[in-house]
Amino acid sequence: MRHYKKGRKLGTDASHTKAMKRSLVKSLFLNDRIKTIESRAKEIRPDVDKIITWAKKGDLHSRRLAIAALGNDKELVREIFEKVAQGMFADRQGGYTRIMKLGPRKGDNAPMVIMELVTEPVQKKTAEAPAEKAEPKKIEAPAEEAKAEEVVEEAAEATEAPAEEAEEKKAE
Repeated sequence: MRHYKKGRKLGTDASHTKAMKRSLVKSLFLNDRIKTIESRAKEIRPDVDKIITWAKKGDLHSRRLAIAALGNDKELVREIFEKVAQGMFADRQGGYTRIMKLGPRKGDNAPMVIMELVTEPVQKKTAEAPAEKAEPKKIEAPAEEAKAEEVVEEAAEATEAPAEEAEEKKAE
């Protein structure tokens, strides 16, 4: 018996799940964005990443693997490999897709999302940002404690005064 990670069935039998995932991946590459339910989007994300990684390699074996994964759609594979060769994902080490939540679907309350290919270049972090975070803000504790004590004393006096007045009225 093989021990490997099984994907979700997504409410259908295995062959339908496989066909649905292939169709969603094709649609994503054709349109650069699809609208689907959250579980399906999360399930096809590894497949999309794998195909883009093959396209980054760009060799014949990777092309044949991509053709097999997309169901003999050689024209689509050619387009994907050309996009990647032009540098669409050249500086990106992963995270080729973005999932944005839309809210529940009206009919069955399924969580809807838009899944799209990330085309923006990677923003590299600068060395200045960590240096700014390293310097903690110094707060003068004694001055703040004194202010806090004054506020507490004023509040205590304010609550004692009405109580004393009430006792005086009762005594009269």
